[in-house]
Amino acid sequence: MNLSKNSLKAIDNIFNPASIAIVGASENPASFGYQFMKYVIDYGYRGKIYPVSPKAKQIMGHKSYADLLGIPGNVDYVICCIKASLVINLLYQCAQKNVKGVHLLTGRLSETGNIESKKLEKDIANIAKEFGIHLIGPNCVGIYNPKVGIGFNHDLPKESGSVGAIVQSGGVGGELVRYAGIRGIRFSKAVSYGNAADLNESDFLEYFFYDDNTKLIVLYIEGVRDGPRFVRTLDRVTKKKPVLVLKGGKGEVGLRAVASHTASMAGRADIWETLCRQVNTVNASGISELIDLMVTFDFLHPFAGKKVGVIGGGGGKSILAADQCEAAGLKVIPMPDYTKSFIKSKDEALAGWMDNPVDFSILSGPNITSRDLLNTMATDPDFDLLIANLTEDNPYGEKLWTEWIKNETKEYLNIASKKLKPLAVVIGNPEIGFQEHKHWRWKTMSEQRTILTDAKIPVFNSADRAASSLVKMTTYYKKLIKN
Repeated sequence: MNLSKNSLKAIDNIFNPASIAIVGASENPASFGYQFMKYVIDYGYRGKIYPVSPKAKQIMGHKSYADLLGIPGNVDYVICCIKASLVINLLYQCAQKNVKGVHLLTGRLSETGNIESKKLEKDIANIAKEFGIHLIGPNCVGIYNPKVGIGFNHDLPKESGSVGAIVQSGGVGGELVRYAGIRGIRFSKAVSYGNAADLNESDFLEYFFYDDNTKLIVLYIEGVRDGPRFVRTLDRVTKKKPVLVLKGGKGEVGLRAVASHTASMAGRADIWETLCRQVNTVNASGISELIDLMVTFDFLHPFAGKKVGVIGGGGGKSILAADQCEAAGLKVIPMPDYTKSFIKSKDEALAGWMDNPVDFSILSGPNITSRDLLNTMATDPDFDLLIANLTEDNPYGEKLWTEWIKNETKEYLNIASKKLKPLAVVIGNPEIGFQEHKHWRWKTMSEQRTILTDAKIPVFNSADRAASSLVKMTTYYKKLIKN
């Protein structure tokens, strides 16, 4: 890989600055200078905050400076919210203040396709390099590091975790962190890097490779700056940490859109797919699947087997779940002898009836409980993993229905806590409106989803989504073992 120790340290300093200057800071809520001031304040950034604006003496309770040179002491990191024509002058000030990292929110450069704008971006990059200043961007929302209190959108999780995200698009970055956060994912760091005039996808991949706080890497990419280096870097990184990839611009229209979004060369879809197979990345088709994969890889311990036990729900639901598991590539094996023997010892009448998938509705007798069966399947050496359907549509009224659902959730928590087998839970996510959210049924289902998520149990909206993610995880680790 290509980064020097000095460059790695410089990137780390960008993610962990002791002071931040927001150039173009403002009290106008419609401006980005206002929003980025809000981000560092609202996320509790503990370093020094310096708003820079010639129009105000104070912004959001912080003394404002007419320019960067007026700031006393050092400035580690600059967030640039001014127009492109003013950036070069700012870089000269940055050099005098010994700034090592600049986030260029500033856009309307090479992504426009305009010759003069392309030249200006190149000049900006060259001058920054001459001064030893690293750039993030232009045309991006920069960094998110909850541990030190830096955000790039509102209402993102403030707790840190172990997922590192490298996202070319600012909009996708905010959406990814927000929606993954709802599913229980927490991030070590995330970066939106836009046009990549300086630091690019390979630089951040390499940084996250060495970052001890990052165990899983997520990448949304539209194109690459240096194809051979990108391949080399991915090949090394995926041998140590899983890399989940969502590629933008694989279709004909997407290819055209990429150029006007981040000025990237996207590349053909078939070439991309071949590359990813070679370097063992895990590919997603969209943001929903990417988040499913994040939950799977972040919550579950590595495993490579595909023999699944499908449990929970009624007969029809368990059958459909089994079909979806098989379609995704999991093996829904016949009930193994170990579990069969247990069933026979408890209730001989069930021994020749109950199979995999398991229909919970026939466990109504006192001889064998769902907890007994779950524990047995979890210890059965012939199963590699379990997928459990929450029995959402039992025939009872509010009191009994709620009690049933809550007890089932407790059983899944109990099984997961023993860490005997990877366990994924399926809870349907019906398309309900605002009024339905108040109903006891949907409220209870949401509560169970949150309880399971808080326990780091991966929860999916459907069995096919669960199975697809689990298969991709097994495929990654199987290939890793072979290599």
